[in-house]
Amino acid sequence: MGKLIYSMITSLDGYAEATEGGLGRGAEDEEVHTFIGDLFRDVGTFLYGRRMYETMVFWETAHADPDAPPHIVQYARDWQAAQKIVYSKTLQSASSAKTRIEREFNPDAVRALKAESDRDITVDGPNLAAQAIAADLVDEYHLLITTSVVGGGKRFFPDGIRLDLDLVQERAFDSGLIYAHYRTR
Repeated sequence: MGKLIYSMITSLDGYAEATEGGLGRGAEDEEVHTFIGDLFRDVGTFLYGRRMYETMVFWETAHADPDAPPHIVQYARDWQAAQKIVYSKTLQSASSAKTRIEREFNPDAVRALKAESDRDITVDGPNLAAQAIAADLVDEYHLLITTSVVGGGKRFFPDGIRLDLDLVQERAFDSGLIYAHYRTR
């Protein structure tokens, strides 16, 4: 059975998407990117909303850049190998291989996917993750916390949800970014 993992970069004050500007520095260095690549190398399926998919589809061709460093090429290859499910009412077609579009997020379908999968699944993007969290589907949370307080935006954790979590692992990077891995109780 695969685990459903929610992982995103988040500001120090808990926003996965800032109202204005980016989330601050920390995730763009090679050490962090290599760590993230190693961490999610064995993910079998990525669950995305349309906006997150449109950001991540970059990896469909990133390996073709002749100046791409090895850790970027590796991440691109790993991303391409995984299945992608995009939840969107407006996206007409996928621009990457191994990708299907679903019009509605169906918690029962995700439960079935977890039960039949021998690899982990990630849910990416705060809006889609909020639906998975509300349906009690998320098994693990991987936060990559930047050094910035951004003051507003879309929260990593949705309002109105109580979660009791156990810390599994933590790591601080030279860039100031902190990785925190939690498991649901």
